[in-house]
Amino acid sequence: MAKAPALRKAEPPVPNRERPDEPTPYQASKDELIEFYKQMLLIRRFEEKAGQLYGLGLIGGFCHLYIGQEAVAVGLQSALTPVDSVITGYRDHGHMLLCGIPPQDVMAELTGRAAGISKGKGGSMHMFSVEHKFYGGHGIVGAQVSLGTGLGFSHKYKGDGGVCLAYFGDGAANQGQVYESFNMAELWKLPVIYVIENNQYAMGTSVNRASAEDQLYRRGESFRIPGIQVDGMDVLACRGAAEEALAWVRAAKGPIILEMKTYRYRGHSMSDPAKYRSREEVQAVRDKSDPIEHVKKLLEEQGVTEGDLKGVEQEIRKIVNEAADFAEQTPEPDAAELYTDVLVEKY
Repeated sequence: MAKAPALRKAEPPVPNRERPDEPTPYQASKDELIEFYKQMLLIRRFEEKAGQLYGLGLIGGFCHLYIGQEAVAVGLQSALTPVDSVITGYRDHGHMLLCGIPPQDVMAELTGRAAGISKGKGGSMHMFSVEHKFYGGHGIVGAQVSLGTGLGFSHKYKGDGGVCLAYFGDGAANQGQVYESFNMAELWKLPVIYVIENNQYAMGTSVNRASAEDQLYRRGESFRIPGIQVDGMDVLACRGAAEEALAWVRAAKGPIILEMKTYRYRGHSMSDPAKYRSREEVQAVRDKSDPIEHVKKLLEEQGVTEGDLKGVEQEIRKIVNEAADFAEQTPEPDAAELYTDVLVEKY
């Protein structure tokens, strides 16, 4: 009778496994700081306006706002190149704006108009633009992680030097397909940066109540994927982490996880009263850690005046108001549009 194979003696963890360097905050010039300020302010004012339009009944379905989390997307996406791709979940408006999609095209999509970036058929959660390397907007929790892994495979297969930035939240971090994706990405050394936007509450349950391991940057350890935890309320920390992650992935060392510790000021969606936390908690984060106020203080230290910043505010409000006006005035799609973009036929 054949003997059972001998059990392999347990080996201790490999302490000298190569890891990325600990990132340092990005050293931004005054002009770069002003640009970061503008981009974060654009996202916030855009989202505030979207909230107003939702209240007026001009935006249907679900609507998830990015208010409070602006530093994450601005810091990370400011480091990307034109060949890189971005994919995220349903809290996607800010990411789209940073991909270079005009605010009026995004707002028109939110309101279901023909001039929207997805012809009014995607709405808040399912916007998409291959032209701008933005691959959604996905309503299924965690679905974008598998798709983002596929985008990483595409970059490697084509040899175009691109990296996929795949965003997901602390709630999606508990989905099974996330770990299937991690395994494949590390096996094939795919150029993917997995960005966990940990805003503390997922859909309404705090991360420490929903996750046995609430230090989410460690979630890739069993797949040998390194992780870094980042202050997601500091745009310079976010940009510094992006530089380090991109250097790691572009060196063909495989995927990496960035856990961005951030916070959303509004409910999970517009229909969420957010009774699972106190107003005092939210206000404390606003007072202590607001990403826009942080950059505002840095700019004031560099001699940018209150008058200069008021000028930026007026410029941003004008852009957002014009986008909202455009969205309200442009027509809805023709009913026949329902039958387009359903099937791609190659001749």
